Amino acid sequence: MTQILPSTETNQPLLYPHNNSNPTITSMDVQDSPRKSYWRCSKQDFFPEPSFKDLSSYRTALSQICPRLKDRLLSRSTETHELVTLRRESENPMQKCLTWWDLMWMSFGSVVGSGIFVITGQEARDNAGPAIVLSYALSGFSALLSVFCYTEFAVEIPVAGGSFSYLRVELGDFIAYLAAGNILLEAIIGAAGLGRSWSSYFASMINSKNPDFMRIKIDSFADGFNLLDPLAVVVLLVANSIAMSGTKRTSFLNWIASIATAFIIAFIIVVGFIHFKSSNLVPYFPKGAEGVFVSAAVVYWAYTGFDMVATMAEETKNPSRDIPIGLVGSMSIITVIYCLMAMALTGMVKYTEIDPNAAFSVAFAQIGMNWATYLVSICALKGMTTSLMVGSLGQGRYTTQIARSHMIPPWFARVHPKTGTPINATLLTTILSAIVAFFSSLDVLSSVFSICTLLIFMLLAVALLVRRYYVKDVTSKNDSVTFFVSLFTIVGSSIGVTALWNSGVRGWIGYVVASVIWCSGTLGISLLHKHRVPKVWGVPLVPWLPSLSIAMNVFLLGSLDYEAFLRFIICSAVMILYYLMIGVHATYDVAHQNPKETEAEEGR
Repeated sequence: MTQILPSTETNQPLLYPHNNSNPTITSMDVQDSPRKSYWRCSKQDFFPEPSFKDLSSYRTALSQICPRLKDRLLSRSTETHELVTLRRESENPMQKCLTWWDLMWMSFGSVVGSGIFVITGQEARDNAGPAIVLSYALSGFSALLSVFCYTEFAVEIPVAGGSFSYLRVELGDFIAYLAAGNILLEAIIGAAGLGRSWSSYFASMINSKNPDFMRIKIDSFADGFNLLDPLAVVVLLVANSIAMSGTKRTSFLNWIASIATAFIIAFIIVVGFIHFKSSNLVPYFPKGAEGVFVSAAVVYWAYTGFDMVATMAEETKNPSRDIPIGLVGSMSIITVIYCLMAMALTGMVKYTEIDPNAAFSVAFAQIGMNWATYLVSICALKGMTTSLMVGSLGQGRYTTQIARSHMIPPWFARVHPKTGTPINATLLTTILSAIVAFFSSLDVLSSVFSICTLLIFMLLAVALLVRRYYVKDVTSKNDSVTFFVSLFTIVGSSIGVTALWNSGVRGWIGYVVASVIWCSGTLGISLLHKHRVPKVWGVPLVPWLPSLSIAMNVFLLGSLDYEAFLRFIICSAVMILYYLMIGVHATYDVAHQNPKETEAEEGR
């Protein structure tokens, strides 16, 4: 059975097999003949585009930067281009070896790290109190809305690029590049932070009085960069080497470790409820609703990581079945687990007596189970290790798809013929993460927390609405105007609610007005004709759930501090400069290659 969807570029339909929404790509489709060395390295491998043929060609390209930039800003990719044409850049296919079981445990291993053990105690004591359970439920619901959007795109466009490919198809090259660049930067910094955390946690188990005793101090270096951490580098190299050795092997090791962790977490929850005291839950809202919302914005970071799993769609055997079960199922279970763990902690210990630095370990010590603190430590170390492994898989595949589009040199798009993994792309992210982890302290790394995760979650919800209700050259002018006015109304009212909350306004009138405006914008979209309806799996209650996802992500964005936005602006400026000097010319050349050649490739 075949699903027919209209193209985003023309009025011609696109054909996809109904059983897995993924054209069959064999080694004959992506391999060049004769076989070339994987490790070849020349200027042609890095910059094969005509604009970089010589200095004269590059000067000519720079002189045409304005029309080329306009072309890139207005153009969008197509599903066929992402699914078929770009994969030829990898020369070898990625192996389809993952099932819903693998995806579910990869999501568990990526999301359930050390954060739940650290953030819960801090927020329960300082803000939410026993209502930290509601904070986790609220954040989990917001994360689940984003998972819905990711899942629909991953089923329809099962490629390695994840959000980069989805945004490129619906919102264009430039927004996709800017979003992908920032999320890769955040992933690299996050991996470096996990490496430093791993070494700190391991060192504290040996010498709790000096967690820096395994680091090398260089007095001549500036503070924050003077404690060299070779153990963090080793941990990163080992985790990333496993990821490069094979996707199935990494998945197997991850789910073995994650199942062990699940048993430890079950033990923590059971013991917590055995020693549960209802008197510890009074008062339930020590700082009111404000404390719950503030904590929800913080504990949201305990749910991040599932976006890396969405990049594994290209290696999934049956995307239409496995991705919804793996992603939606795992995030639903994780939300329940987080709520139960938070309830067990606040029931075991009065929230005012929770240790913010080692909440669960100290809680077990207070009930006379000192030996259980080692279980918590092992669970935290395991969580960081699996987060590094799954994160490495996701980072490599993000980088691969970006390289396939020629936004960065296509040398990084190659897939190794034996391992079936993008070794070049993974090496790039590994080396960068290791360098950052070797020099930078946790304080420095935590100060550059990115807003890009929430921004991409918001953009994906916007892209989903665009995908359902707007098709270029197909949607009528009146419907197009109604759609974009309604969309701006949704975003504007969401920003309004966020501004009211952050300014300290607690009166109900402003929030009611903003909510009515939000509802009117969503209702305006719901009255429009849907140009695309997914035949396999789709987000329910469209446009209401994507619209709610936009509102919640905007609200959480408003909780971030000034430094996060400043870092985003600076990094984005650097990325835009690179795009203007290199990216726009490379992608322009690829988009305007011989039309007959492009048509032949997409026909294959």
